[in-house]
Amino acid sequence: MPVPTNHPAAGGPGGAGESARVGLRPWTPDDFGLLHRANTPGMTEHLGGPESEERLRDRQERYLAAADPVTGVMYSVVLLPGGTPVGTIGYWERLWEGRPVYETGWNVFPEYQHRGIAARAAALTVDRVRAQRRHRHLHAYPAADNPASNAICRKAGFSLLGECDVEYPPGHMMRCHNWRLDLHAP
Repeated sequence: MPVPTNHPAAGGPGGAGESARVGLRPWTPDDFGLLHRANTPGMTEHLGGPESEERLRDRQERYLAAADPVTGVMYSVVLLPGGTPVGTIGYWERLWEGRPVYETGWNVFPEYQHRGIAARAAALTVDRVRAQRRHRHLHAYPAADNPASNAICRKAGFSLLGECDVEYPPGHMMRCHNWRLDLHAP
Protein backbone atom coordinates (compact mmCIF):
# COMPACT_ATOMS: atom_id res chain seq x y z
CA MET A 1 0.00 0.00 0.00
CA PRO A 2 1.35 3.47 -0.86
CA VAL A 3 2.41 5.68 1.99
CA PRO A 4 0.23 8.78 1.59
CA THR A 5 1.63 12.04 2.80
CA ASN A 6 0.50 15.55 3.49
CA HIS A 7 3.97 16.81 2.56
CA PRO A 8 3.70 19.86 0.30
CA ALA A 9 5.77 17.99 -2.26
CA ALA A 10 3.00 15.41 -2.65
CA GLY A 11 1.33 17.75 -5.13
CA GLY A 12 -2.24 18.11 -6.36
CA PRO A 13 -4.85 15.91 -8.01
CA GLY A 14 -2.94 14.79 -11.10
CA GLY A 15 -4.03 14.39 -14.71
CA ALA A 16 -2.64 15.77 -17.93
CA GLY A 17 -1.11 19.17 -17.39
CA GLU A 18 -1.85 19.07 -13.65
CA SER A 19 0.32 18.33 -10.69
CA ALA A 20 -0.01 14.68 -9.65
CA ARG A 21 -0.19 13.46 -6.05
CA VAL A 22 2.77 11.22 -5.39
CA GLY A 23 3.45 8.51 -2.83
CA LEU A 24 6.21 6.03 -2.15
CA ARG A 25 5.55 2.31 -1.71
CA PRO A 26 8.31 -0.02 -0.46
CA TRP A 27 9.65 -2.35 -3.15
CA THR A 28 7.97 -5.77 -3.43
CA PRO A 29 8.60 -8.97 -5.44
CA ASP A 30 5.74 -7.86 -7.72
CA ASP A 31 7.75 -4.80 -8.80
CA PHE A 32 10.16 -6.77 -11.00
CA GLY A 33 8.11 -5.70 -14.02
CA LEU A 34 8.99 -2.07 -13.26
CA LEU A 35 12.66 -2.90 -13.78
CA HIS A 36 11.85 -4.40 -17.18
CA ARG A 37 9.73 -1.39 -18.09
CA ALA A 38 12.62 0.97 -17.30
CA ASN A 39 15.20 -1.17 -19.14
CA THR A 40 14.84 0.55 -22.51
CA PRO A 41 17.42 2.48 -24.55
CA GLY A 42 15.58 5.73 -23.85
CA MET A 43 15.29 5.18 -20.08
CA THR A 44 18.89 3.98 -19.71
CA GLU A 45 20.51 6.46 -22.12
CA HIS A 46 22.39 8.19 -19.27
CA LEU A 47 23.11 4.96 -17.35
CA GLY A 48 25.17 2.92 -19.78
CA GLY A 49 22.26 1.33 -21.70
CA PRO A 50 19.87 -1.56 -21.07
CA GLU A 51 20.93 -4.35 -18.72
CA SER A 52 20.87 -8.11 -19.28
CA GLU A 53 18.16 -10.27 -17.73
CA GLU A 54 20.73 -11.55 -15.22
CA ARG A 55 21.61 -8.01 -14.11
CA LEU A 56 17.91 -7.15 -13.78
CA ARG A 57 17.42 -10.19 -11.54
CA ASP A 58 20.43 -9.15 -9.46
CA ARG A 59 18.99 -5.63 -9.21
CA GLN A 60 15.64 -7.04 -8.08
CA GLU A 61 17.38 -8.99 -5.30
CA ARG A 62 19.29 -5.87 -4.19
CA TYR A 63 16.09 -3.82 -4.19
CA LEU A 64 14.27 -6.43 -2.13
CA ALA A 65 17.19 -6.54 0.30
CA ALA A 66 17.22 -2.73 0.59
CA ALA A 67 14.40 -2.63 3.10
CA ASP A 68 16.07 -1.16 6.17
CA PRO A 69 15.30 2.56 6.62
CA VAL A 70 18.68 3.02 8.30
CA THR A 71 20.82 1.56 5.50
CA GLY A 72 18.50 2.16 2.54
CA VAL A 73 15.14 1.47 0.96
CA MET A 74 13.92 1.20 -2.61
CA TYR A 75 10.43 2.46 -3.46
CA SER A 76 7.96 2.37 -6.29
CA VAL A 77 6.87 5.91 -7.06
CA VAL A 78 3.08 5.81 -7.25
CA LEU A 79 0.31 8.20 -8.15
CA LEU A 80 -2.34 8.79 -5.50
CA PRO A 81 -5.05 7.85 -5.10
CA GLY A 82 -4.93 4.41 -6.61
CA GLY A 83 -1.24 3.60 -6.38
CA THR A 84 -0.40 3.45 -10.11
CA PRO A 85 3.37 2.81 -10.30
CA VAL A 86 5.13 5.42 -12.44
CA GLY A 87 8.80 4.91 -11.55
CA THR A 88 11.30 4.11 -8.83
CA ILE A 89 13.39 5.94 -6.25
CA GLY A 90 15.50 4.93 -3.32
CA TYR A 91 18.40 5.70 -1.07
CA TRP A 92 21.30 3.63 0.17
CA GLU A 93 24.54 4.01 2.08
CA ARG A 94 27.90 4.37 0.34
CA LEU A 95 31.36 5.68 1.02
CA TRP A 96 32.18 8.92 -0.76
CA GLU A 97 35.65 10.41 -0.43
CA GLY A 98 36.24 8.16 2.58
CA ARG A 99 33.09 9.18 4.46
CA PRO A 100 29.76 7.39 4.80
CA VAL A 101 26.91 9.20 3.03
CA TYR A 102 23.53 8.36 1.60
CA GLU A 103 23.01 8.29 -2.17
CA THR A 104 19.73 8.56 -4.04
CA GLY A 105 18.60 7.80 -7.57
CA TRP A 106 15.30 7.64 -9.46
CA ASN A 107 13.46 7.17 -12.71
CA VAL A 108 9.99 8.05 -13.95
CA PHE A 109 8.43 6.39 -17.00
CA PRO A 110 8.32 8.66 -20.09
CA GLU A 111 4.55 9.10 -20.18
CA TYR A 112 4.66 10.53 -16.62
CA GLN A 113 7.66 12.82 -17.05
CA HIS A 114 7.46 16.64 -17.07
CA ARG A 115 4.80 16.71 -14.34
CA GLY A 116 7.10 17.23 -11.35
CA ILE A 117 6.62 13.65 -10.15
CA ALA A 118 10.34 12.88 -9.75
CA ALA A 119 10.97 16.14 -7.87
CA ARG A 120 8.10 15.38 -5.46
CA ALA A 121 9.32 11.79 -5.00
CA ALA A 122 12.82 13.16 -4.29
CA ALA A 123 11.42 15.55 -1.67
CA LEU A 124 9.56 12.69 0.02
CA THR A 125 12.74 10.60 -0.03
CA VAL A 126 14.75 13.46 1.49
CA ASP A 127 12.26 13.56 4.37
CA ARG A 128 12.71 9.83 4.99
CA VAL A 129 16.51 10.04 4.81
CA ARG A 130 16.61 13.10 7.07
CA ALA A 131 14.55 11.21 9.68
CA GLN A 132 17.31 8.58 9.95
CA ARG A 133 19.74 11.10 11.47
CA ARG A 134 22.59 8.77 10.53
CA HIS A 135 24.66 10.64 7.93
CA ARG A 136 25.07 14.34 7.36
CA HIS A 137 24.78 14.29 3.54
CA LEU A 138 22.63 12.83 0.79
CA HIS A 139 24.25 12.74 -2.66
CA ALA A 140 22.89 12.27 -6.16
CA TYR A 141 25.12 11.61 -9.17
CA PRO A 142 23.13 12.18 -12.37
CA ALA A 143 25.03 12.05 -15.65
CA ALA A 144 26.45 15.47 -16.47
CA ASP A 145 24.59 15.36 -19.81
CA ASN A 146 21.19 14.56 -18.22
CA PRO A 147 19.49 17.95 -17.82
CA ALA A 148 16.22 16.50 -16.43
CA SER A 149 17.83 14.65 -13.51
CA ASN A 150 20.10 17.59 -12.76
CA ALA A 151 17.04 19.86 -12.63
CA ILE A 152 15.38 17.48 -10.16
CA CYS A 153 18.41 17.79 -7.88
CA ARG A 154 18.11 21.58 -8.00
CA LYS A 155 14.36 21.48 -7.27
CA ALA A 156 14.88 19.10 -4.35
CA GLY A 157 17.35 21.49 -2.67
CA PHE A 158 20.67 19.82 -3.51
CA SER A 159 23.79 21.93 -4.07
CA LEU A 160 26.00 21.25 -7.09
CA LEU A 161 29.58 20.55 -5.96
CA GLY A 162 31.02 19.93 -9.44
CA GLU A 163 31.72 17.03 -11.76
CA CYS A 164 33.06 13.60 -10.85
CA ASP A 165 33.44 10.12 -12.28
CA VAL A 166 31.18 7.38 -10.92
CA GLU A 167 31.23 3.72 -11.90
CA TYR A 168 27.71 2.74 -12.92
CA PRO A 169 26.78 0.13 -13.82
CA PRO A 170 29.81 -1.91 -12.72
CA GLY A 171 32.49 -1.67 -15.40
CA HIS A 172 31.14 1.58 -16.92
CA MET A 173 32.48 4.99 -15.85
CA MET A 174 30.07 7.90 -16.06
CA ARG A 175 30.85 11.62 -15.97
CA CYS A 176 28.39 12.92 -13.38
CA HIS A 177 27.40 16.00 -11.49
CA ASN A 178 27.95 15.60 -7.76
CA TRP A 179 24.91 17.03 -5.97
CA ARG A 180 24.81 17.14 -2.17
CA LEU A 181 22.09 17.95 0.31
CA ASP A 182 22.94 18.76 3.92
CA LEU A 183 20.53 16.65 5.98
CA HIS A 184 21.20 18.76 9.09
CA ALA A 185 20.07 21.99 7.42
CA PRO A 186 16.47 23.09 8.04
